[in-house]
Amino acid sequence: MDYKEHIAIVQDWPKEGVQFKDITPLMDNGPAFKSAVDEIVEYAKDKEIDIIVGPEARGFIVGCPVSYALEIGFAPVRKEGKLPRETIKVDYGLEYGKDVLTIHKDAIKPGQRVLIVDDLLATGGTIEATIDLVEQLGGEVAGCAFLIELTYLDGRSKLKDHDVLTLMQY
Repeated sequence: MDYKEHIAIVQDWPKEGVQFKDITPLMDNGPAFKSAVDEIVEYAKDKEIDIIVGPEARGFIVGCPVSYALEIGFAPVRKEGKLPRETIKVDYGLEYGKDVLTIHKDAIKPGQRVLIVDDLLATGGTIEATIDLVEQLGGEVAGCAFLIELTYLDGRSKLKDHDVLTLMQY
C-alpha cells in the first residue's frame, strides 16, 4: 500500500519553512491504518518483543495497537511531570528545541526485549532519548519502527546500530 496517499503535507507548520507530515488522514482511513499497524506487527513478530515503548503523543497512537495485536504490554514515555509514579528522566534535543522525557522506573524489566514505536523519525533526538531510558532500566532495544522517516534530517544515524523499520520516507 502507498501510505503516502494518506499523509497530508502542511506547509509552514508549526513554524515557517517546515513541511509537517500529518498522519491523521492515515488514521481516518481504517484499512490503511490497519495495514500500517499490521506491517509493524509483522516486523515485531520475528524479534521476540516483550514490550512496546512509545513516546508521546503519536507514539501512543501507533504503539498501542501494535502492543494490542501482539498481546504484550505498552510503556509510555512522557514529558516530565506527566507520569504519576517514580520515574527516570533524560534531557534531549528536539527538531525545534529541548525537552525532558521520562518513563516509570518499573516500566521495563532487565533483559526485556523492547520495540520502540513512533509516528516519525526526524532528527532522532526523541528516539535516542527513549533508547537511553530503556537501556537505563536494563531493557534491550530489539528494534525501532516508524510510519515516516525524514531521511534528509539523518535521524537514523543517532539510533546507534539498532534495527529500524520505516513505512514511508521523505
